[in-house]
Amino acid sequence: MTEYPLDLIRSRGQLDVAKPRRLLTELDSDRYSKHLVVFRPDGKAVDDLVQKASKAIPGLTDSSVVHRVLRHNPDCVIAIARKRKFNPAVPFGDGFFAFLPLNKAGLYQLAAGALDTGNPDLSLIARPDETPAGIYVWATFAPGPIAAGVALAMERIEVAPYAGVSLYSRPNTPEGFRFNENLGWKRGAKVGPIYAPHLYTFPRTAVSPPIYDSYRRDGSEAGVSVTVARTFEDLMRVSSLRSAVYIGEQECPYEEEFDGNDLSATHLIGYVGNEPAGCLRIRFFADFAKLERLAVRKEFRNTRLSFQIVRAAIRLCQMKGYKRLYGHSQKRLMNFWGRFGFRPLEGAKEFVFSDFDYVELVADVEKDPNSIGIGADPYVLIRPEGRWHVPGILERSAARKATRPSVHAKVQEHHL
Repeated sequence: MTEYPLDLIRSRGQLDVAKPRRLLTELDSDRYSKHLVVFRPDGKAVDDLVQKASKAIPGLTDSSVVHRVLRHNPDCVIAIARKRKFNPAVPFGDGFFAFLPLNKAGLYQLAAGALDTGNPDLSLIARPDETPAGIYVWATFAPGPIAAGVALAMERIEVAPYAGVSLYSRPNTPEGFRFNENLGWKRGAKVGPIYAPHLYTFPRTAVSPPIYDSYRRDGSEAGVSVTVARTFEDLMRVSSLRSAVYIGEQECPYEEEFDGNDLSATHLIGYVGNEPAGCLRIRFFADFAKLERLAVRKEFRNTRLSFQIVRAAIRLCQMKGYKRLYGHSQKRLMNFWGRFGFRPLEGAKEFVFSDFDYVELVADVEKDPNSIGIGADPYVLIRPEGRWHVPGILERSAARKATRPSVHAKVQEHHL
């Protein structure tokens, strides 16, 4: 939130790097959560925090700039408050941790010293569903015991899309330098061909997303990835893929291909680069899940996409707690399914539909030790299908206090 004065670092000369007291990633959030709470501040809380911090941080940007950034990405400010005096109905904070999730262009500008952090260009900041190239610590205001709240704030950026993304900072107060060096930040940063001696960096190892949520729109042109269909546009992609393969190539009648089960199933879409290239349908029953309707476009069958989609489907089922998988394989494709542990169902008979002969297959798998079930965090249970590892939009709505608008409206009508 401030512009960095280069002479502040230059005036320090060749100082010895302090030995960190504790790494940033080793802060004990459980210990601090007993006394502190973090939350997403609303407009009034942001104004209050900026006013408090401006007395301690020279050149702090105006709160109108902070509001503009938060409209673009509401994750960028994490407020910290003492739990004993925190009122969720009127949430105000005692400190904050603010960051800018920069895309590649933004990170390069930061390294070159060209990023206007006092009034940042929003086109350089990633949106909430985009994985940034780097996370710039915009400002930290955590006086006294509130400093421990940084551990809780860090938890918020240890999940997708921020997990594993390296942190960058350019402190402009003596306290900022001490804070970085005490927590293991490294002086100097290498961003592409640019060496930035004015930055501090805290490298973090990239955490791979689950295979069933690996597609990112900014992925490589040839990379293979998979995601869950979540929108009507995604279902149109699935429909187009299956029409090309089953109706176009295998001459399956339309009503037999689109059999009335598509709206009661989970669909996976496989991508090669940004091109939808394959799909698979999963239907869930009481004690087994059925994998079906695997389709890969002809021009992409020289890739490993079919294997990736099936692996993704199996992992998704394991995450949902299933241990028994079932499917119908065309006889000519039994060896393919055998690679994933499927075998013919004992005592099953061969059967025919849509002009092809099929065999019933089953596979036994281990459910994921962290599978979703009753007793899990209720916010996890309301996240989008296959995105249980990423905070969802309903969690963001939790920052608003419970006003019960429809209930209050009915009460008012009753009194009228």
